[in-house]
Amino acid sequence: MINSQLSTTFKTVALSAIVLLASCNQKKETVETTTASEPKETANVLLTKWTGPYGGTPAFDKMNVADIKPALEKGMELNLKEIDEIANNSEAPTFENTIVAMERSGAELDRVFTYYGILSSNMSSPEFRDVQKEMAPKLSEFSSKISQNEKLFKRIKTVYDNAQKTPLEADQQRVVDLTYKSFAMNGAELDEEKKKRYAAINKELSELYTNFSNNVLEDEEGYVTYLTKDQLSGLSDPLIKAYAKAATDRDQDGKYAVTNTRSSMDPFLTYSDERAIREKVWRTYYSRGDNGDAKDNNENIAKILKLRKERVGLLGHDNYADWRLQNRMAKNPDNAMKLMNAVWPAAIARVKEEVVDMQAVADANGDKITIEPWDYRYYAEKVRKKKYDLDSDEVKQYLQLDKLREAMFFVAGELFNFKFTPIEDGKVPVFHEDVKVWEVNDKTSGEHIGLWYLDPFARPGKRSGASATTYRSHTTFDGKKNVLGSNNSNFVKPAPGEAVLVSWDDATTFFHEFGHALHFFSSEVKYPTLNGGVRDYTEFQSQLLERWLSTDKVIDNYLVHYKTGEAIPKTLVDKIKKAATFNQGFATTEYLASALMDMKFHLADPTNIDVDKFEKETLTELHMPKELVMRHRTPHFGHVFSGEGYATAYYGYMWADVLTSDAAEAFAEAPGGFYDKEVAAKLVKYLFAPRNAMDPAEAYRKFRGRDAKIEALMKDRGFPVPKS
Repeated sequence: MINSQLSTTFKTVALSAIVLLASCNQKKETVETTTASEPKETANVLLTKWTGPYGGTPAFDKMNVADIKPALEKGMELNLKEIDEIANNSEAPTFENTIVAMERSGAELDRVFTYYGILSSNMSSPEFRDVQKEMAPKLSEFSSKISQNEKLFKRIKTVYDNAQKTPLEADQQRVVDLTYKSFAMNGAELDEEKKKRYAAINKELSELYTNFSNNVLEDEEGYVTYLTKDQLSGLSDPLIKAYAKAATDRDQDGKYAVTNTRSSMDPFLTYSDERAIREKVWRTYYSRGDNGDAKDNNENIAKILKLRKERVGLLGHDNYADWRLQNRMAKNPDNAMKLMNAVWPAAIARVKEEVVDMQAVADANGDKITIEPWDYRYYAEKVRKKKYDLDSDEVKQYLQLDKLREAMFFVAGELFNFKFTPIEDGKVPVFHEDVKVWEVNDKTSGEHIGLWYLDPFARPGKRSGASATTYRSHTTFDGKKNVLGSNNSNFVKPAPGEAVLVSWDDATTFFHEFGHALHFFSSEVKYPTLNGGVRDYTEFQSQLLERWLSTDKVIDNYLVHYKTGEAIPKTLVDKIKKAATFNQGFATTEYLASALMDMKFHLADPTNIDVDKFEKETLTELHMPKELVMRHRTPHFGHVFSGEGYATAYYGYMWADVLTSDAAEAFAEAPGGFYDKEVAAKLVKYLFAPRNAMDPAEAYRKFRGRDAKIEALMKDRGFPVPKS
């Protein structure tokens, strides 16, 4: 998932994305920080221009919660002054004095948002959350002052209308189109009365998003399952040591802590022989935000749904989904639903087959149980071992985090010609000792491209899931800017001296998020707004990079045993590949249930909606298998209810995966396979470097020579392939 900063153009429409940086596990609009203009002098370090090597870097070592509020207030004041100057310019509106001026404005506030994002997603604290709650409505009001600035929009519309008659350069034309349409989509053309209501709704939503997000985080921090030594049956030694460290970190020496995050919960449910504790861990995790206490999110969700519908109604839309998808690849909810409905029957049919296999194993073992959701991972692992003689715990011995990082660097070198060089500790400020930094250069020319920050481990105050973000994006319109990109994970931190061993799924996610980073570093756009993205397209590049994890060059050179250093045996690799479509019923159904629920919530009438009841009834209508749950149950579905980036857009992962499967076939069919230089060059040229400077559908056709087809997706998942 992408957590991104905002360029000035999109501050007007996406402040909720900064108010809450949602988490994702696979993955806001991709709109990033600009540093185009020289800052005014200020004593607040969060506003100050970044200094030091590499074009200047954030002063993370000087970051202080107490500075956030005054920095935001000053940054908004300075930005609004710039906007007023643009809006009141006496000269006739032009691309330069209106659009470029907007692109250049807001540098100080963008820098504050960088720190704000870190404190929200990576280093949250009760003190910060108090500031966040106070500032959320103020940030919303600030956004409305720009989006509802009548003089500003009149200038933008004039530039847009003129560009329709006399087209500008292609990238300039796209910036104008995106700017105009984003303002229009967000109420710039409403009358004064409706504008006031629109702004009031946004203000209330910003408070609800912040409250929703913090409730989930507090439930993640507040619920820990502690184990004793006699409750560790089935767990591997490295996992036991990691749970022991988690307990020690919480002043519970001698115990073992399963924290309330996916990276801690998932391996426990997969390997623990303690069924009663598995159920407890499962219920604790899937009840986040749904415990009937002060942190319960059901009321927040009901209010959010009502306000979203009312807001888009002001713009003449019947429902939120119609409004949201108008500028996405899917264009409308019908197209999104058509894709999901094409895959759903095959997914739940496969779940039935998987459950039959698991129940047979349980019966053969004399376990006398009926498969429940807290059993699925555990017995699926036993089926995997029986069917394919494949033990996931054995595979983990060859999946060391450091070696996987080296593998990602290798792939980046082969496909993108990037070289990653570690920077010594202390040379670049970081916000936590776990964060490491690498310089990114062009392998051939040595040209500096940027810095890559990695924050790999879970900790209190860090939102669960995995994400990618930028602190500065590539632009050239006001002097060439290097990229400061970041990947953030939540791996369980090992005991000192121990290797970090991860599952195949977690390794895949690691590659996925690195794909977002490569998208950042590949940018060749001129204007900040063009670093933005289309939600059902921006996950494509990262999902595609996942495919290189299972290529022979990565397997042969980077998957080595954490103790012996020996390469993974070919027999084990063969088993992994043979089992490639194993458990796809579970993986597809848990994801797709969340995506369908997201869409159905926003197509429904929210009047007097009972969120829990709606979730249950809708899943029943969908014939959701009782043996598993949605990947993100509604009360903690941060993608959708702690901001708007993924709202009615969670389907986008599957939309992007159609592109992914189809593009992977292009590599598979090439003479050089996944390392074919000609296909790789087209990949970078058309699918990575343009970012949002080109319409996504057009970009894909330039790469592939045609539109993507669903057949490749179904084949990849081992589902029946529909007739074209």
